[in-house]
Amino acid sequence: MTIAQSPPTLSLPDHTQLPESDGTFVKNFQEHPQSILLTSAIRPILEQLHPDGRYCIGQDSGIYWQLVDPPERGAEAPDWFYVPNVAPLLDGQYRRSYVMWKEVVAPLIAIEFVSGDGSEERDATSPFISTDAKAGKFWVYEQAVRIPFYAIYDVKKALVEVYELVAQRYQLVMPNSRGHYPIPPLGVELGIWQGKVDNQTLPWLRWWDSNGSLLLTGEERAEVEKQRTEMEKQRADAEQQRADVEQQRADAEQRRADVEQQRADRLTAKLREMGIDPQDI
Repeated sequence: MTIAQSPPTLSLPDHTQLPESDGTFVKNFQEHPQSILLTSAIRPILEQLHPDGRYCIGQDSGIYWQLVDPPERGAEAPDWFYVPNVAPLLDGQYRRSYVMWKEVVAPLIAIEFVSGDGSEERDATSPFISTDAKAGKFWVYEQAVRIPFYAIYDVKKALVEVYELVAQRYQLVMPNSRGHYPIPPLGVELGIWQGKVDNQTLPWLRWWDSNGSLLLTGEERAEVEKQRTEMEKQRADAEQQRADVEQQRADAEQRRADVEQQRADRLTAKLREMGIDPQDI
């Protein structure tokens, strides 16, 4: 008698089994501080939105959307992206990549930093055109991963384009009166800020809150707190100086009063020596 064997169970690779890098270099020296700038400034907002800590941020990390050979061909690595309501660790391990067939939540926003002419970031090529066609970034984020918000930041042109997924198609978001692009689920806005970060003065991509206030990085918050503490100390020192002056004035008044009292006492004593009652004067 032949015993029928069950067909093997298909096991798809997870983030520990897929390449975490495609071997390409970071395009320029501005990308790393730009990613840190975005992450550091948005962190307090995310901690308010996720008091349980269930969120993750990817920086040049792969999003695997299709299982192909080689594996890297089925992945895109946004320069920056945020995923809400997911565990930051998987089975106690840090995430090496974000594997869509192992996840149930798509990133909420992905940001690409333009390194060339921007054509790569706006490439909407569908992989179904031909068997040799590689899916473009724009198509992958819009049609495969379906990321609700996609931003393309061009430091050389000092601009950012923001797209929102509406009816399964990306639509260009118009800036508000401040020239910023609202991201409603986060309650923040994206925009360009001209200033110095580290030792580079550039038009940086920054976050603002819904009232138009710039969201500060941890370093900036620490500097503001340092300045506030210094101002409080200066104010306290000034108050102490005013109090000291007032005390000195009061002491001087008391000394003058004491001198007057001593003079009056001597005069009284002298009059009595002369047999004159001071009360009769």
